[in-house]
Amino acid sequence: MSETKNDESLITDDIKTTLLEAKKLSHEFDYKLFEDINLKLEKKESIAIIGMSGSGKSTLLNILSSLLEPKSGEIIFDNQDIYKIKKKKLLNIRREDFGIIFQAHYLFRGFSANDNLEIATFLSGNSIDESLLKKLNIDFVINQGVGELSGGQQQRLSIARVLTKKPKIIFADEPTGNLDKDTAQIVLDTLHEYIKENNAGMILVTHENDLAMQCDKVYKLENLQLEELK
Repeated sequence: MSETKNDESLITDDIKTTLLEAKKLSHEFDYKLFEDINLKLEKKESIAIIGMSGSGKSTLLNILSSLLEPKSGEIIFDNQDIYKIKKKKLLNIRREDFGIIFQAHYLFRGFSANDNLEIATFLSGNSIDESLLKKLNIDFVINQGVGELSGGQQQRLSIARVLTKKPKIIFADEPTGNLDKDTAQIVLDTLHEYIKENNAGMILVTHENDLAMQCDKVYKLENLQLEELK
């Protein structure tokens, strides 16, 4: 009897700690990008996906983050396939639970840095984290217009905006692409710290192997398959 209870406990614990699971994902455009992809993200875990340009890394991230429906397979979040639920419910998940960091910052031009953060606080009900702004070294430009910021400052502001809404999962597509090495490390440290402190998870697409290897798990997308390297 005790063994049965222990087995049930292990199953329950696994369900509680798994944030996102991809099952048998396949996708193609004019040619096949990948097939039979399986991936599981746990709480407080970071996953990096690397691969050559054109291998399908960003497409895979778009599928995992609810932005692109796969040709086949499932994305399980909160015990449901996100591509089989109603559109309104999916939009709520995307707004409240998923934090997507794009290569482009998609900030609101014509507004100040602070205005952009205030929009995130309005939608999420959270307040601006001053310590986060200091970690990202953008606290001193918060009252400047978006157009007055450097490209790196704009990128860090967009990351602060995503983290302000306290997502359960961060999906990051080359978030350090416009940053120098030292600033890129600050950003990655901030993202890792966030997921540990908030029981969140992160899936990172990057071409920078040194940053990828700092994640808990590293996968390489190559020859249609996702190979675990670490």
